[in-house]
Amino acid sequence: MDLTLVASIFKILRLDPPSKLTLLEARTLSSAHVPPFPPDMPALLTGVDSRELALQVKNVLLAVYPREHQMYLVEGQMSKVERLGDFQPSTFNLQPATCIYIPALAVGTSLESFAEIVAHLRAPDGCPWDKEQTHDTLRTHLLEESYEALSAMDSGDAESMREEFGDLLLQIILNAQIAHESDEFLLTDIIKSIYDKIVRRHPHVFGDVKMDDVNGVLQNWEKLKEDERKKLALSNADWKKEDKGLLDGVPMALPALIQAQEYQDRAARVGFDWPEIEGVLEKIREEIEEVKKSENPEELSAELGDLFFALVNLARWKKVDAESALRGTNMKFKKRFAHVEQGAKKQGRNLSDMTLEEMDAFWDSAKGKGEVAAFGDLFGCVVVLAI
Repeated sequence: MDLTLVASIFKILRLDPPSKLTLLEARTLSSAHVPPFPPDMPALLTGVDSRELALQVKNVLLAVYPREHQMYLVEGQMSKVERLGDFQPSTFNLQPATCIYIPALAVGTSLESFAEIVAHLRAPDGCPWDKEQTHDTLRTHLLEESYEALSAMDSGDAESMREEFGDLLLQIILNAQIAHESDEFLLTDIIKSIYDKIVRRHPHVFGDVKMDDVNGVLQNWEKLKEDERKKLALSNADWKKEDKGLLDGVPMALPALIQAQEYQDRAARVGFDWPEIEGVLEKIREEIEEVKKSENPEELSAELGDLFFALVNLARWKKVDAESALRGTNMKFKKRFAHVEQGAKKQGRNLSDMTLEEMDAFWDSAKGKGEVAAFGDLFGCVVVLAI
């Protein structure tokens, strides 16, 4: 499409041509799931020649644009403004020359624009604090933002999740900018690397491999990762020192419950697992006895570790995330204990002056507020029984 034709379309729309524009054939979106262009740039889609294609375009746009976002349909010398969510292709007589114009979303709605402001923060005229940051100084911030994102997910609060995921994204983009300035790698390298990895490890989606169920997918995933480790080792001049095992890819900095479950998941994918859940339950009973028999703090610590590991395995067998389960129980304990504190305060008393029976009465009343027992309670209950 030449510039003259583009100009004529905007004349029909009675709009000034934008200073920048994404120009695409609508069929580019025929197999897409998200728009292949930044939403903070206007776009013109040409050749919307069927209702099926128009419906596909609408669904793809809705992955990024709000339902109330305006779009313009150009048919011959006529144009019509539609809200994206209200657009019904079946009501239009679509032709090969039909176009859809999508105005830009607000500035700052694309990954590119966000990367730009982060780069500006690091520029000579940027922020003194941001300019001083390194990968090492940002470690604590990345960890804090990760836990805040998890907390938002635990709460189920969509608004909090939106905000915390944004804070987490800042840490990724800021570290990418620092890497660029140090000639380590680029943001595009990060994206390309994970893009290739996802395609490579999903041959049942992007290739010809057939998978029957999730277990087959996970087993094949581990096989692919093992092949990747072998290739990496062979490509390394000192490959014997770099040869890594199945569990070496699990970060040592992970919280212990998450790390334990990931170890067990990976081992199970290659067949190292109990054949039946009864073996898991028997192992827990065995570890409880070992805890009872512990004769010194060192033995007790080791046996409690074995017990926790066995409990994590039970969580895995029951398809429960052990870390989330225990976090849920922690939050429940906090909530119930706050109820005990409030009860004491209403009576004008200090907790230290109350008997255990009096505090238990408030505790039991908190339990009666419709709470559902969490799997994480098992961790606390088993340890109490063991001691």
